[in-house]
Amino acid sequence: MFDLSLALPTASGTGMRRRDVLDPILRNGFPYSRRLSAHNYCVNALAFSSGEGRFLASGGDDPHINLWDFHQEDVKSPFRSFVGPSGNVLSLAFSATNRFLFSGGTDKTVLKYDTTHLEALNNAKSPSHVYCDHSDSVRSITCHPVQDEIFMTAGEDGNVYRYDERSSSSRPRPSDTLQIPTEVTGVQYHPVMDHLFITSDARGNVCLRDERMAFGPSTRRTNEGVVLVYNTKLTRQHVKHLSNPESSSVVFDREGNKLAVTMLHYLPTIYAVSDPNPVAVCSGKNLPNGSPVPSTERTYSNSCTMKHGSFGHPAVNTDDLYCAGSDDFRGYIWKIPPISKLTELRTEMSADEWEAQKSSSAVAFTTGRTMRKYVPLEISTPFCRLNGHKSIVNTSVFHPHFLHVVTSGIEKDILLHSPTQASPCTSNLQPTPTQVRRLTENGDEDRHTYSRALAHSYPTNGELEDEQTTLSMFDHILREEGESDVFTVRRWSSDSSDEDEETDSDSSSYDFGARFGLVASSSFPAF
Repeated sequence: MFDLSLALPTASGTGMRRRDVLDPILRNGFPYSRRLSAHNYCVNALAFSSGEGRFLASGGDDPHINLWDFHQEDVKSPFRSFVGPSGNVLSLAFSATNRFLFSGGTDKTVLKYDTTHLEALNNAKSPSHVYCDHSDSVRSITCHPVQDEIFMTAGEDGNVYRYDERSSSSRPRPSDTLQIPTEVTGVQYHPVMDHLFITSDARGNVCLRDERMAFGPSTRRTNEGVVLVYNTKLTRQHVKHLSNPESSSVVFDREGNKLAVTMLHYLPTIYAVSDPNPVAVCSGKNLPNGSPVPSTERTYSNSCTMKHGSFGHPAVNTDDLYCAGSDDFRGYIWKIPPISKLTELRTEMSADEWEAQKSSSAVAFTTGRTMRKYVPLEISTPFCRLNGHKSIVNTSVFHPHFLHVVTSGIEKDILLHSPTQASPCTSNLQPTPTQVRRLTENGDEDRHTYSRALAHSYPTNGELEDEQTTLSMFDHILREEGESDVFTVRRWSSDSSDEDEETDSDSSSYDFGARFGLVASSSFPAF
């Protein structure tokens, strides 16, 4: 068995020595994989436990949440299972020391599981507490980076709740409630500065917030805690209106220096945390070898489902890889250059300069039609593509130490990807098929399957259990929505004149840096 820990330098070794060992191993990406089979339906949520990443939690559309033990010599089946909610699981999160696991989803509840004494369990473990405060689906959960008893939840009811179980009440007080006037799609604590957190919503807004100003008595709250608003509106040359794609999810890297926003109908977008304007977008125009993707082959897209990406670089302390799922039945991993380099390569121009450009397909970020335009670097050559799925890939997570990426989506199986056939927790992995399933040309059967699903008129229980039914339904959705143009489906209009009023990005960056001791586009200071 190949043991990466024996090959890597010790903690006293430099990051460059580690990379010298890793680069040859990762040269061909993650070409080996294994299917982890335990769920009956779609798997929507994945989360590794904190620290060593011993456990992978998985949840989806069936009534169980599974825990996979990566301290086993060969991970093949769940270590333990939990009794899940009555609806689909959309989010999973471990507490700071992994004492608790939280889940949230479409049944509007948040379930809390005690993960201590798991070895003594014989049957599926029930939740130790159920929180019923949301009035709509719970889209995201984030746990405080230090305190096990503090966590936040975000829902499609527009509420972000902060729970502190050190208090006498298990329900959030009004002072622990942040109301946002649209569906909240994501929330995450900053991994280092624990008074900061970020939110994303269905209107495309992505905001960095200060917990001290977002919660507490109304007299102490300021601007809903917002300290920085990220520029997420799009403009295209010769298109008179802007577009505000839904921000489906948002995630920090482990150091908290950068963040990625998953945008519906657009590309994953990378920001420096202290800079409101994006520095890069990630596409799949090229193959990993740099040659253009053939015109007959589908490539990265995100038009049909809720996606959740992640940063990582196993066995290295800096997250310079980003992974996201795609509608073309693949996962994509991009290598992200240093933020300072991306900032240098970003193009900035006035509205007049933008209109004078000859290209009619170029896309820029802006806060108003007459305001400055920012064109981030397009990382069009992925580091690698992750194959093996039969339908849309929604979720991807890096193991914090082992050289593994785990992906899931519309299928009932999870895929564990690896650059080698063996690792400290796997053996005899098989080469991943390189061919991707193609949609059939005749979509009549898929359309009928989709219509029956909408009418809840499935002919038999056997058909419900047939994964092909789910694949067929989403094939139809792909045909109908897979090529949607963001400027057509997400046309932005303002109820006031603020479409032509730009937030002063420079002063926003300056104020943010002054408040937290940062310089725009730089890393956080050492802690």
